[in-house]
Amino acid sequence: MERRAEAPPQGLDFTVENVEKALHQLYYDPNIENKNLAQKWLMQAQVSPQAWHFSWLLLNMDKVPEIQYFGASALHIKISRYWNDIPADQYESLKSQLFTQITRFAGGSKIVLTRLCVALASLALSMMPEAWPCAVADMVRMFQAEDSNVDGRARCLALLELLTVLPEEFQTSRLPQYRKGQVRSVLAQECGSVFPLLEQLLQQQDSPGFIKQKVLKCFSSWVQLEIPLMDCENLIQAAFTSLQDPELFDTAVEAVVNAISQPDAQRYVNTLLKLIPPVLGLQEQLRQAVQSGDMETSHGICRIAVALGENHSRALLDQVEHWQSFLALVNMIMFCTGIPGHYPVNETTSSLTLTFWYTLQDDILSFEPDKQAVYQQVYRPVYFQLVDVLLHKAQFPSDEEYGFWSSDEKEQFRIYRVDISDTLMYVYEMLGAELLSSLYDKLGRLLTNTEQPSTWQHTEALLYGFQSIAETIDVNYSDVVPGLIGLIPRISISNVQLADTVMFTIGALSEWLADHPVMINNVLPLVLQALGNPELSISSVSTLKKICRECKYDLPPYAANIVAVSQEVLMKQIHKTSQCMWLMQALGFLLSALQVEEILKNLHSLITPYIQQLEKLADETPNPSNKLAIIHILGLLSNLFTTLDISHHDDDHESNEVKKLPVQQGPNPVVVVLQQVFQLIQKVLSKWLNDAQVVESVCAIFEKSVKTLLDDFAPMVPQLCEMLGQMYSTIPQASAIDLTRQLVHIFAHEPAHFPPIKALFLLVTSVTLTLFQQGPRDHPDIVDSFMQLLAQALKRKPDLFLCSNLDVKAVFQCGVLSLKFPEAPTVKASCGFFTELLPRCGEIAPVGQVVHENGKVLLQAVLEGVGGQASRSLMDHFAEILFALNKHCFSYLSVWIKEAMQQDGFPSARVSPEQKETFSQQILSRERVNKRRVKEMVKEFTLLCRGLHGTEYTADY
Repeated sequence: MERRAEAPPQGLDFTVENVEKALHQLYYDPNIENKNLAQKWLMQAQVSPQAWHFSWLLLNMDKVPEIQYFGASALHIKISRYWNDIPADQYESLKSQLFTQITRFAGGSKIVLTRLCVALASLALSMMPEAWPCAVADMVRMFQAEDSNVDGRARCLALLELLTVLPEEFQTSRLPQYRKGQVRSVLAQECGSVFPLLEQLLQQQDSPGFIKQKVLKCFSSWVQLEIPLMDCENLIQAAFTSLQDPELFDTAVEAVVNAISQPDAQRYVNTLLKLIPPVLGLQEQLRQAVQSGDMETSHGICRIAVALGENHSRALLDQVEHWQSFLALVNMIMFCTGIPGHYPVNETTSSLTLTFWYTLQDDILSFEPDKQAVYQQVYRPVYFQLVDVLLHKAQFPSDEEYGFWSSDEKEQFRIYRVDISDTLMYVYEMLGAELLSSLYDKLGRLLTNTEQPSTWQHTEALLYGFQSIAETIDVNYSDVVPGLIGLIPRISISNVQLADTVMFTIGALSEWLADHPVMINNVLPLVLQALGNPELSISSVSTLKKICRECKYDLPPYAANIVAVSQEVLMKQIHKTSQCMWLMQALGFLLSALQVEEILKNLHSLITPYIQQLEKLADETPNPSNKLAIIHILGLLSNLFTTLDISHHDDDHESNEVKKLPVQQGPNPVVVVLQQVFQLIQKVLSKWLNDAQVVESVCAIFEKSVKTLLDDFAPMVPQLCEMLGQMYSTIPQASAIDLTRQLVHIFAHEPAHFPPIKALFLLVTSVTLTLFQQGPRDHPDIVDSFMQLLAQALKRKPDLFLCSNLDVKAVFQCGVLSLKFPEAPTVKASCGFFTELLPRCGEIAPVGQVVHENGKVLLQAVLEGVGGQASRSLMDHFAEILFALNKHCFSYLSVWIKEAMQQDGFPSARVSPEQKETFSQQILSRERVNKRRVKEMVKEFTLLCRGLHGTEYTADY
């Protein structure tokens, strides 16, 4: 007996006593393992045939609620999931037993009552309409019948609970799709039995608050069944009345919002029009709530106004003769947008309204031109007012107040401002250039008004509005930008938030500056000055980077100054790592536009201090702090070389702009620097070869340089290949393979430069094959990168597979092994390798021979994956291999698939021989030439193999 108390063994009988013991263990045993065992056993008990017996016994009134709850839950699971196991002649007795239990629990435990109601609801949904034609009317009648043992209110609450869970159970039920439609329409008709009762209970003077609350919840639940809005009219009006009762307020809001928001509601325009006056009638209550700081009430009323406006703006705009009442609703929502106080500290309502303004604008702009013109006339002034309201809401609080905000509140305010920024950008479509002019006029008046000095918050908000629009909309043709650039230096920058916005605004105008280079000098000094302030780190560095990227051909006169200031802040270590990297990218853009000797001179002064530092670090014994310093310096070089491109590969500027630069002579400056520091990098590597992060940082320098320089990188190829070979032979790392792949990609068609790359490829392959012999499971990243390298080689330089010292068979076997890895990215890369390899069967003899001799093993691995060994997300990739086998080895495939499928229980014990035969025939049928169909066949078959076909799991598959 003692053993049982510890953990119910798997073979223990599902009896009442054992269930009670297991529940006691689940709730009270301090040992987490015992709890887990008990839970597992109880889950098995719930679905066992014995559950029909013990569930009713667990509901005895002398049991504690936890035990009764389990009994009720088990009944619900049996009814909802195993309905087909219940004989039809037992439906009636099951129904009457459940009614009896619900009546008994009407005055008892609330959680048990709810579970029993859910069980009866599930039974009703499965029986209606054939086996139980008037289910809902029957429920109402049963509970309205006098029962002297049960208090009338308790019976009423039990009925309301049952009626509330019925639509909820319908929403989550597992009914097949055709039944769902059938049952939904039956329920919608049965609301005729429910709504009069709900109306009566709400209107009765003596109905207590808790009953009315339950009625409103019940109504909320029913409206989600897409019941015609006009049938809900009386209850919606009653819910509006309930908004005056503080106890019912929240539930009434929920009911009104749910009723108004159902998608079907827009068909009932007359009812919607009738709802506008009661919504407008809430304005006085809203004003009082705002005055008294009652955030819950203002939030609730705002939700109702927005629900009506946002869900039905198109339908209500269409009623042209009612334009004034809809405009009144829009103005009420405007009041909610501009609700006094700072979000999120004094109010949380204004953010609810932002989507409404998008919807209204979309609806207005979707009308035909004549109607649109009429509405534009009415609503343009409203949208100009909206801009003022939004910019007011975007203002920071006073410095003192802001100092008291928590970091969470500051973050919520930041996100809120981003939402306002997105809204302003959207509104630009409606208001156009006039919006920019209006912002510019306001800013001009603010900055030139000497009598009334403005607060920095006001200036910042107007600039923020400008920045929001300029960031995404082409303002190159705006006539107010020159004036704005002229105003910026006049702004008295007194704090960080304003300075940040000034920076971001300049950054947003960088493309405009590229077209108007004469204005650069107006703003560049501000940016360089801000670079020295750690609090402006992100805004100043990102703005400088934008200017250097967009305006590089106009920056040579300022280059010396920019480099000097940047060097100074880098040396002082003012900025965090990521900003230092951005700053290096900015300098890369800047230097790209200079003469080669100028570039080399600047590079020398910029890099020398870091090289000296690296030399010192290379002599030190490796430790965590000097590792970070090394990675930082290597990162700075990588980022500089990412953007330093004197051949202008990535330029999208007009060709005449590029022509004004002299054609460079001699080696590329990046190559010159790399050759100078090459030995030093090798020295660093020799000490840190065991460290994946340092190796990765070294590879990143060359990878970024190769990507940027392309053919110009050629002089570096021999020594880099040699270094990579030594590195990889000593300690294989994925980053070295990735760099090798990059070299294969760029130099595949350069006979002069390819020999060292070919030698490196063969070396990497040979070392990796040895790794596979030792056991590759600990290195999924290396296997992933290796498969990508092989695929790239086949794509760009397939004749690499003709080399006598490349063991194609061993490579093939490694690929098959990789298909069985648990890591999805590795399997995906292996599939990529085979989809490149199989099409080469005909043109590359060694490949053809290996595939014909070993292809069955590949097919076996693919079918294992489809059979359930691999993640379902990979099925399209396996299908690609089957498609390629079909296309390039059809005669072999038809033999292999037959042989493979003859194995018992392969690729899954869940599929029958007939299903396997059907799949084989499909794969070999004429449809095999249609890749999409092959993918569908594989998806279908994998679901059968996993026992998921026709289940809810396939819904989104």
